[in-house]
Amino acid sequence: MDRRTYLKSAGAAGAALSVTGCLGGGGGSETITIGSDIPYPPFEMMENGEVTGFDPAIAQAVFTDELGYEHSFKDTSFDGIIQALNNGNFRVIMSAMTITEERAQEVDFSDPYFTAYQTIATLENSDITSKADLAGKTVGVQKGTTGAGAAEQLKSELNGDLTIKRYDTIASAFNALLNNQVAAVINDNTVSAEYVSKNDEDLRFVEGEGAAAEQGREAPPYLTLTVEDYGIAFRKGDELVSEVNDALATIKENGTYDDIYSEYFAG
Repeated sequence: MDRRTYLKSAGAAGAALSVTGCLGGGGGSETITIGSDIPYPPFEMMENGEVTGFDPAIAQAVFTDELGYEHSFKDTSFDGIIQALNNGNFRVIMSAMTITEERAQEVDFSDPYFTAYQTIATLENSDITSKADLAGKTVGVQKGTTGAGAAEQLKSELNGDLTIKRYDTIASAFNALLNNQVAAVINDNTVSAEYVSKNDEDLRFVEGEGAAAEQGREAPPYLTLTVEDYGIAFRKGDELVSEVNDALATIKENGTYDDIYSEYFAG
C-alpha cells in the first residue's frame, strides 16, 4: 500500500464521528469501549464535543460498519493505558499504539493497520541538522510512547549526552519547543507533521536518511529514527482479535481504508 508522508490540512480532515457509533449488522447490542489518549491529532481529536480522527474513522469502519457493534471512546492517559485495559476499564485500545515485543507481553495486538516513523522536529532557526547536533541538548517526548524510547536510544548513541523531558501530552512537548524550553521533539512523523504544518514558519523536521531507508521502506523526506507498525490492542485471549483482523483485511481490500487514509493524510 502506498504510504503517504504529509498531512492534509485540518480543514480537509472530513466529517467528525460521533462518540458512539451507529449499530451495524452483526454485533448485537454490545458496545465496544475503546481506550484512547485524546487529543493526539490527526489520530484522535475532540471537535465540537465529538471524537474524530483517523483512529475513530477506522473504528467506525471496523467495529460498526463491518462487525455490527456499537462503539464508544474513553479518554485515557497513554502513560498507563495498557494497565487500564487490563483492569477492565475498556475492551480495546486504539491510540496510535506501536506494536512492540514489550507491549505484546501484556496485550494481544491486531494485524498492523498503520506504519509510522519516529522523527525529530525542531525550531526553524535551530542549528540542529543531524542526530549528532542534539548532543548536550534537551528533547521533549510524551510519557510512555515509543518516541520516549527512541529518545532513550539516541541518548545511548550520544553516550548519555542528552537530556529527555517527558510530558503528559505531545501538545505540551511542542509548546515547550515553541517556548525554547527544549531543543527538539521526538515523536511519530504524522503527528509531528500536524504541528509542523500549522507552525511552518517556526518549526521544521530534521532531514536526512535513517531507519526507513535502511529497511528499504518508502522513506519520508526527513530523518527517521525508527519504523513502527500500529495495532489495536486487546486483553490477552480476547476472541475479538480474529474478528477485527478479518474486518481490517476487508476494508483494505474494498478501498475503505484508502478512502479514510486520504481524508487525513495527503500524498
